[in-house]
Amino acid sequence: MKALSLCAGLCLALALTAVSLFGADRSSNRIHGVITDPVGAVIPGATVELLQGNKRTAVATSDRQGSYQFSAVAPGHYTVRAQASGFRPQQGDVVYVGGASAASVDLSLPIGEVAQQIVVSATGTKIPESQTGSSISVVKLGDLENRLDVLNAITEVPGVEMVEIGQRGAETSMFLRGGNSDANQVLVDGVPLNDIGGAVNFGTLATTGVDQVEILRGPNSVLYGADAMAGVVSLTTQRGTTPLPEISYAFDAGNFNSWHNGASLGGAFKRLDYFGDYSRLDTSNSIPNNTFHNATYVTNLGLALNANNELRFTGRYTTAALGQPNAIQFFGIPDDSFERDQDGYLGVTFSSQTTERWHNLVRYAATRLRLQDVNPSPTGIPDNTFGNFLGLPVTIQGANGFSVTGQAILDFAGTYPIQSSSSSKRDSIYLQSDYSFSSHVLALAGFRYENERGFTLSSFGESPASRKNFSYIAEVQASLGSRAYLTLGGSVEDHAVFGVTAIPRASLAYYLLRPRSQGFFNGTKLKFNYGQGIKEPSIFESSNSLFGLLSSATNGPQLVSEFNVAPIAAERSRSYDAGFDQLAWGGRAKLSATFFYNQFTNQIEFIPNTALLALGVPPAEVALAGFGATFNSGDTRALGAETEVEVALGHGFNARAGYTYLDARVVRSDTSDAFDCSQPTQILFCSFNPAFPTIPIGAFAPLQGNRPFRRAPNTGSFSLSYDRPRFNLALNGLLVSRRDDSTFLGDQDASFGNTLLLPNRNLDPSFQKIDLGGTFRVNQRLALYSMVENLLSQHYDQVIGFPASPLTFRAGFKLTLGGESWSWR
Repeated sequence: MKALSLCAGLCLALALTAVSLFGADRSSNRIHGVITDPVGAVIPGATVELLQGNKRTAVATSDRQGSYQFSAVAPGHYTVRAQASGFRPQQGDVVYVGGASAASVDLSLPIGEVAQQIVVSATGTKIPESQTGSSISVVKLGDLENRLDVLNAITEVPGVEMVEIGQRGAETSMFLRGGNSDANQVLVDGVPLNDIGGAVNFGTLATTGVDQVEILRGPNSVLYGADAMAGVVSLTTQRGTTPLPEISYAFDAGNFNSWHNGASLGGAFKRLDYFGDYSRLDTSNSIPNNTFHNATYVTNLGLALNANNELRFTGRYTTAALGQPNAIQFFGIPDDSFERDQDGYLGVTFSSQTTERWHNLVRYAATRLRLQDVNPSPTGIPDNTFGNFLGLPVTIQGANGFSVTGQAILDFAGTYPIQSSSSSKRDSIYLQSDYSFSSHVLALAGFRYENERGFTLSSFGESPASRKNFSYIAEVQASLGSRAYLTLGGSVEDHAVFGVTAIPRASLAYYLLRPRSQGFFNGTKLKFNYGQGIKEPSIFESSNSLFGLLSSATNGPQLVSEFNVAPIAAERSRSYDAGFDQLAWGGRAKLSATFFYNQFTNQIEFIPNTALLALGVPPAEVALAGFGATFNSGDTRALGAETEVEVALGHGFNARAGYTYLDARVVRSDTSDAFDCSQPTQILFCSFNPAFPTIPIGAFAPLQGNRPFRRAPNTGSFSLSYDRPRFNLALNGLLVSRRDDSTFLGDQDASFGNTLLLPNRNLDPSFQKIDLGGTFRVNQRLALYSMVENLLSQHYDQVIGFPASPLTFRAGFKLTLGGESWSWR
């Protein structure tokens, strides 16, 4: 049945291709469209300009129906820009016209100075954010300028918390509205960046070639399948647009032996647009054995078969290396371990506007991830009693006021070097067809086939995996009058691990006050969302399940029945949110607030041996488990509020501030740290530090009823920018409260005791990080820039034991040639 579905999908793709190539309107070269306001009402009398590069080639005026048209257009790449009284000018994407074809470019003009973005992640089709109820933030190219890492740009988005376990290049996780770090689908040009099971390391994700980042807060497994359980992050690669090639080279250097350079080439020639980017970063960071280098290669090639049919090839490859000194504040000695990453992403997309109302898309995506982790030799002070290697005597001070002093085991006795590696390969074919029945109703249908293969390899053995997954997608978008916008969708997932499951999603936007340019209040949008999400297990989680462990025992069926153990299954989420967007002050100010409630259920936990014994698993079977096994046994709930205000102050000044409150709790858990430590029958399986005998501690997982680790209850951010034609300056700030965490040193003092554990509550310190960056454009070809991060040089740990970067600065130049002119004058 699955093979027939795949064959049918491929046949459909071929049919759509044929219809697109031979069924397009070939009457003449023309560009036409409709100009509307933020809620879709037509704007008559708008001035519409046709641009080729920066050169205006024609001007038109929209009629009473908001329509405009440019006829007899010479073959080439164009953009359309529209403006009207009371609205902010808006410019569309680059389109190609040629081969006696017609291109449709509709523009929605925003009110005032607060930018309105076109978004895709909420609905799968391009739509103004003003016409969707989803919580979406867009980080544009200007916000990425002078920043090396994507994480630094998106950490200021409400509801998003980025956690670096150390300094630049260190493993970095994203926690979205209280969800786990592997609960987010991350894409670049529609190609997943996730490892099998959802993990994404943002520490090696550079801004190289990135045009914008779109962050959807809330599950959308309907469109994106397993992994989009808490949200979606979608990166878009830059495209070449200039008739003449544009070449740029940038170089900067800074403290800690840091240097960075990059080069790009882009342009558009006849039917082809092309863009390539390369960057290399090297830094030693501020602590020993923490050298990091990252080389990233990006390409984006588009071939316009005509105005309505496009073939696009995108690729991204990153090779990175990082020294891993471990938690140096716990050991006083840097470890000599290191890590190597090679990550590649490839996408081939055919897009066709088959008719005025019918759009089709076929995409092949390939993801290749490889990681090697090596500990070449034991580090530390030899311990003749047990043969381990210890760190120096240290005092560990928690932000909660508790402290301990002692020596921790840095490396255990064993055979060195110790090596581990992992590899994952994902290939997918995605088919989408969307049809507009009218200007008020659009229906979308999609199909995805995914083939996943991979393994994890360590001293404990190899864990291979091979999965074939299918998704069937349906969605309807409708505008109800000129005030309400509804999206209803559902998908059926047929997954190799967890079988068949259905997922619904609904979103509603309603304008209590329709957008207008007059008065102080210029539009009030109410928004409501409901969605469910799923997440597939990782290779390790599938290969080390409790069900698999018990099933392999001699009396396996009896044990499985006795302990009511099921095969490893999907993690699930259920999310509700409601909020409002308020435009004010002639569209120069925007206030947003959203309240959310999330349930994350059936979460996969690693159950250590002590917990398996406490659950009653026979010792003989526990002995087969190594350190433990995985099981769907965790539930978490997270509720909170996100607020954000944006203000265009005038004269080039813009300000933004955001605040997120998060109340997250572990509701259910079967880890050893979740037992009732007041009960004599279970106290032996709970973690205590003898220095704090009355305080149970979650050594490796949070206690039931407590906060999940590393998720702050209070986060805030702000930015103030000043933009002029030749100069810009931006001040950005991030403020994070204390968070629950663990030292993860259970059974790891010199005597295999818990004397180096600290109580979890508020263990990680609060911190404030202020960045300042600016650019001065000497002329059209040369720009000077500088960036100072952690301007106040605050010494803090985002994660206890791992010091964050102190004040770092870079300064350099960017040289640009070509583009609109090759002139040196």
